[in-house]
Amino acid sequence: MSPARSERLHAWLADHADEAVLRWLFRGMLAVIAAALVVDLARLNGWLDTADQSPPASELQQDAPAPDQPSLLAPVLKRLVTLPQTDRALAAPITFELRGGGRLVAIGTITPGSARAFEDEVNKHGEYIKTVVLNSPGGSVADALAIGRLIRTRKFATEVERGKYCASSCPLAFAGGVERRAGEGAVIGVHQVAAVTTAAAVNAAPRDDMSLAQNISARCQHHLIDMGVNPQVWVHAMETPHDKLFVFKPDELKSLNLVTAPPETAPEKART
Repeated sequence: MSPARSERLHAWLADHADEAVLRWLFRGMLAVIAAALVVDLARLNGWLDTADQSPPASELQQDAPAPDQPSLLAPVLKRLVTLPQTDRALAAPITFELRGGGRLVAIGTITPGSARAFEDEVNKHGEYIKTVVLNSPGGSVADALAIGRLIRTRKFATEVERGKYCASSCPLAFAGGVERRAGEGAVIGVHQVAAVTTAAAVNAAPRDDMSLAQNISARCQHHLIDMGVNPQVWVHAMETPHDKLFVFKPDELKSLNLVTAPPETAPEKART
């Protein structure tokens, strides 16, 4: 081939290189599609034995049921109940009424200042009080701790009567009793502490909420230990969301030493 013809051939190939590549790619795609159609047709007609063929890994991952993932919280989660709706008496700030047999009945929510009101009641009628009977959905942790400490200082017993309620921070006050009793069907339960924002807190310097929560939990556990109660009680509180309640079974109340004595038969209601 002459040099001139060779140069013309190289020039033509250079001009048509891209077009040639595209043609080859297109032909290759047609070949792959045709092969896939042939295989599918063979499977539909039973020409291929697919019994030993395994599905793609992606199909296995999508179709296979996920194995159960054991959770340390699983037994706890099964025990949680929704917070019961409190009636008007329980939703109101706690009040105290001295009844026959030296029973000081405390009904309502523990609010900031409830510890001072309880101390005033004790100062007025302390010589008559033998048992503090609690029916409360809880509330202020600081006041519940103070009530529990004063109960222990004055050596009162505590009781949750049959079918009554002591929840959230209320068990901290209940733990103060030198004897602790719970009637049949009494609901005693705990959950996490909720932060309460006050005007003073808003105006104060920013605080570390996590540090505050840990400090409160430590105080609660120390209090329970001082009162002779297993601190596992507060572990259940820390595990339980604030909108749920971990309710202790009767045997747990005894094994955790939260209840120490059988309930007494309450005398007829009578104002002393």
